Amino acid sequence: MPTVSPSAVHDVTVIDRRELAPGIVLIGLHAPALARVTRPGHFAMVIPPSGETAATALGIYEAHDERVSLLFFAVGKRTHELATLKIGDPLGVIGPLGNGFTIGDARDVAIVAGGVGIASVLLPAQRALAAGARVRLYYGARTRDLLVERERFAAEGCDVLVATDDGSDGYRGYVTELLAQTHEPPELILACGPSPMLRAVARTAGEMNVPAQLSLEETFACGVGGCWGCVVPLVRDSAQAPSFPPAERQGSDVVYARICKEGPVFWAHELRW
Repeated sequence: MPTVSPSAVHDVTVIDRRELAPGIVLIGLHAPALARVTRPGHFAMVIPPSGETAATALGIYEAHDERVSLLFFAVGKRTHELATLKIGDPLGVIGPLGNGFTIGDARDVAIVAGGVGIASVLLPAQRALAAGARVRLYYGARTRDLLVERERFAAEGCDVLVATDDGSDGYRGYVTELLAQTHEPPELILACGPSPMLRAVARTAGEMNVPAQLSLEETFACGVGGCWGCVVPLVRDSAQAPSFPPAERQGSDVVYARICKEGPVFWAHELRW
């Protein structure tokens, strides 16, 4: 996995805003310094304007020229406050954070996104397409109205396959079932979404004998690795295994890695959920 770029606190300004569906908001920020160092799969800790609630972790959706955008579901106090932002409003953002995705030389990439996981996969899709890879987006949501931005991915050059829980669009069922039905296994799978979906992606990737990178979703307290409140079990010989605390000799072959610091992206075969 790539090494994260140095993070910093950025004072940014809202320059555009769209409501993609009820409760799903995309805000564009004038953030040239952040845009320069953001890589596919990075996230940011966003400080609500009132300062009365803790910062919240959001995937970085776009990062080009002087603009960065954040796509999020307004589901709690912090995100509802962010959803009220207007053009011209100031905002504090800490980032970029995390390790991000590694595309390498894969020529056929499958990207699996569930719900708000779509917010973290546009940049890796663009990176893979720019390298000449075929990119298939497997996109799942509860219902058709929540399949936001799929036209954007299609316009970028992705083959878009959708699944809805209620059958209102595309395959009726889980997006992981749609992935498992493919007759053309990809060379690499990238995924972001809720934990049950990611576990299913890991199983399917193992059955296909395809490497998979999973971007884990978690509620971060600090976002910078200081509190150890977002750990996940990982094989001890992983290159992402933390060096602190030191592993005990002849102890368990599993260590705990911080999702916000060593992750959020991990190789599926190295996780021990």
